[in-house]
Amino acid sequence: MIRMGDPKKPRKKYSTPRNPWRTDELSKELFLTGTYGLRNKRELWIAETELSRIRKQARNLLAQPVDVRMSEETRLLKYLKKIGVVGDAAELDDVLGLSIENLLERRLQTVVWKKSIAKSPHQARQMIAHGQVMIGDRVVDIPGYLVGRDEEGSVRLKEGKTIVGTAVPQTAS
Repeated sequence: MIRMGDPKKPRKKYSTPRNPWRTDELSKELFLTGTYGLRNKRELWIAETELSRIRKQARNLLAQPVDVRMSEETRLLKYLKKIGVVGDAAELDDVLGLSIENLLERRLQTVVWKKSIAKSPHQARQMIAHGQVMIGDRVVDIPGYLVGRDEEGSVRLKEGKTIVGTAVPQTAS
């Protein structure tokens, strides 16, 4: 008997496009997967589903009376500020204006590439998968990890590894 929450049956983290063969949708998906170095379109669909969940939550909060929504609104905005998707002065209306690029920019793979630790997003993905990238004092080997605003400054290459042809200096611990 399979129960809800059974560890052998993981819940699906994405939903596929309703009309997958539209030319404009196919070209947009291809552009985004190439630009951000995603492994396949499933990773893009996971990000789109997460963005859809966030925007749906914001729409539902806007429909609530003001006294009811205040605590939930602050919780949602605090989470989005923590991961760096919205700014400090963001309102609930700003959440509805988020795009998929805002979420993809916060992935570890993109952050490593933008910080010039890797030459390309594909090289960044390989470095992360091989355990060569650290956040603070821990190795993170998940390219889709959402890097928080407070963690962004501590993204670095492991000691002894090379950054695009140069050696990383050893730090005294």
